[in-house]
Amino acid sequence: MDMMKKNLSSILFLIPKILQLFLNITLVLLAIILAVLLVKEIIIFTDILISDGRHDYKLFFDNILLFFLYFEFISMIVKYFKEEYHFPIRYFLYIGITAMVRLIIVNHDHPIDTLFYSLVILTLIIGYFIINITPRERSDKHWTLKNNKGF
Repeated sequence: MDMMKKNLSSILFLIPKILQLFLNITLVLLAIILAVLLVKEIIIFTDILISDGRHDYKLFFDNILLFFLYFEFISMIVKYFKEEYHFPIRYFLYIGITAMVRLIIVNHDHPIDTLFYSLVILTLIIGYFIINITPRERSDKHWTLKNNKGF
């Protein structure tokens, strides 16, 4: 019976490790794919700049913002590994703001949609502001009334 508990506990210990390894491998593969797409966007920029003005400036701005989306996703994956397998929420906010700005530039034909996109950007910026003014490290002793001498 004791041997069976040890085997079960070792299996339960291995499952998160295996899943974490699988997650890390897939994130590295995603980063490689995003890096290839980032290089592709640079090639498209070069083509737009070299061309004789046959491309629209909206296409150029759209590609710039798409470039930044790829860049932000890659930097978020790098930050994930640097911060010991944790995605900082502020990177999701950066990506959301960039995506909404891209939507406004590309789909600005309907004013009500543009207003909604702008409200989403405002909400994301307010959320970012709230994240920046709250303490990053929250220990239990800091937030309890009896241990905090500031109250």
